[in-house]
Amino acid sequence: MWWAQGSAGQGVSLYIPQPAINATVEEDILLSVDYSCHGIPTIEWKYTSSWGVQKIVEWKPGTQANISQSHKDRVCTFDNGSIQLFSVGVRDSGSYIVTVTERLGSSRFGTIVLHVSEILYEDLHFVAVFLAFLVAVAALLISLMWVCNKCAYKFQRKRRHKLKESTTEEIELQDVEC
Repeated sequence: MWWAQGSAGQGVSLYIPQPAINATVEEDILLSVDYSCHGIPTIEWKYTSSWGVQKIVEWKPGTQANISQSHKDRVCTFDNGSIQLFSVGVRDSGSYIVTVTERLGSSRFGTIVLHVSEILYEDLHFVAVFLAFLVAVAALLISLMWVCNKCAYKFQRKRRHKLKESTTEEIELQDVEC
């Protein structure tokens, strides 16, 4: 929980209930804030990362938001100053800075740090499916080897039996000649 408050007589205070958020890929994330001030302020959100600073959105509550091209269809604004990011990716990890500015120029800013990580169980799911496939192939090969072994054994028995019959006939023929 974090409060940024103006001095007595100045009217902007900013409340950030969750200054650090951990998320996984494809989640919808609410960057929640609340403010109080005299009049209708201008609210601006910027994104900072190792690649630099990028403006996300600017608006006055009750009016249409000016959303940057990079975040079109990915951001929803709320009159309390919060924004929602849809379907976040690892690239969205970084610091999100909200600035609330009164008409007379008084302003406050706050930061929310977002960390987005890959979903590990999808990788594990792939490994599990791949292992199941390998087990199935191994079982098929073992079964095939067993069938081949049986066929080879029967073939050998037939051959021995024929060999015995031909040897027996030769012996009988030799006995008859004498």
